[in-house]
Amino acid sequence: MVSSATIAELRESLRAIQGDGLKRRPVLPFGVAALDGRIASGGLRLDSLHEVAAASPDPSDDAAATLFMAGAAARAWGPVLWVVRRRDLFAPGLYQAGLDPERVLYAEAADDAEVLALMEEGLRHRGLGAVIGEVKRAAMPNTRRLQLAAEGGKTIALLLKRHAREGGNPLHVPSAAITRWRIGSAPSEPLPVEGVGRACWRVALVRQRGGEPFETIMEACDETGRLALPARLADRTAAADGADRYSYVEAA
Repeated sequence: MVSSATIAELRESLRAIQGDGLKRRPVLPFGVAALDGRIASGGLRLDSLHEVAAASPDPSDDAAATLFMAGAAARAWGPVLWVVRRRDLFAPGLYQAGLDPERVLYAEAADDAEVLALMEEGLRHRGLGAVIGEVKRAAMPNTRRLQLAAEGGKTIALLLKRHAREGGNPLHVPSAAITRWRIGSAPSEPLPVEGVGRACWRVALVRQRGGEPFETIMEACDETGRLALPARLADRTAAADGADRYSYVEAA
């Protein structure tokens, strides 16, 4: 019988040979310690597939999920390929989330299969900062192909899983995505005067490789694509000098 100590030593040797890819690979941080600190890789890995779904079919939740992806793409480098099934993207809205329309290349696909094929082609190009697609269905083999196409590069892949007409959870189907997010709208922060404050989202990381799921409330992306902690949740001392609320580290 092999002792547990021998097995542990062998595993440690294998890790030393293979290395820890999560630490070596480039990451796009959110710039909010309370959020990045709960993600295994410290942010969104740029050489990986990440799935996003709205919390419900409601248009406000769908918009929140779309702008969540736009903010991530805004903070990535270079041009962005956005593959759609329908012409419902609102360029001024993307701009408000930090994504300049001049950076976006739009491609309209006939069906989900074509969306996935165009995304894969964009990821293999290696000249894009982000590749975004919107589908209703994507099986494990489809997401595995996207993940493989992203590996080795610095192009982040973001896949929006839309709600089907028959309902159900869009993230129920198994996926090769490194992280899977569910985004919904939340009540905005109250203002000391009459009016509506900055929009807030309920951000849930429902699955991540190497880490635990969690859920939190965040202020929506600003004009630079950054999220922030609501004032009632943030450390007041840290928030005063902006260290946590608006810090940002540009991806390499």
